[in-house]
Amino acid sequence: MTDALPTLPQGQPVGRVIAMPADTNPEGDIFGGWLLAHMDLAGATPAFELARGRCVTIALDGMVFHQPVAVGDEVSIYARVLKTGRTSIRVHVEAWKRPRDHAQAASVRVTEGIFTYVAIDDDRKPRTLPGAAG
Repeated sequence: MTDALPTLPQGQPVGRVIAMPADTNPEGDIFGGWLLAHMDLAGATPAFELARGRCVTIALDGMVFHQPVAVGDEVSIYARVLKTGRTSIRVHVEAWKRPRDHAQAASVRVTEGIFTYVAIDDDRKPRTLPGAAG
C-alpha cells in the first residue's frame, strides 16, 4: 500500500455496489464490515481464476479506511495479485467511491487491504496451485 492517495485504481475491476441505508452503523455511516465483506468477495475473483477453483480467505493484512462511504455512494472494487505461493495467493484490494448524485464527480479511494487466499480441494484441504512447484 502507498502513503499517497492515487488518482486511479490499481488492478482489475472486480465489483460494484451501491451503499444503501440498511448498510449503515448507528451513526449513519456505511458499516466497515459491509465494505470489508464486499472487498473479500471481489478480491477472491482473481484468486479463483489463478487457482482454477475453490479458495478460502485465510488472512487480511494492512486494512486501511481512508475515507467514509455514504448512503448512495457507488462503490467500485479493484484487485491485483501481488504474490503467489505453493497454495496461497495474496491480493491487493481497493475500494473507490463516487457519489451517485454527482454524475461527473471523480472517484476517490476509500479503503484498501491485502487479502490472502488458499486454494482448497473437495475435502477443504490446501492444494497446490496450478503450475506451482510442489
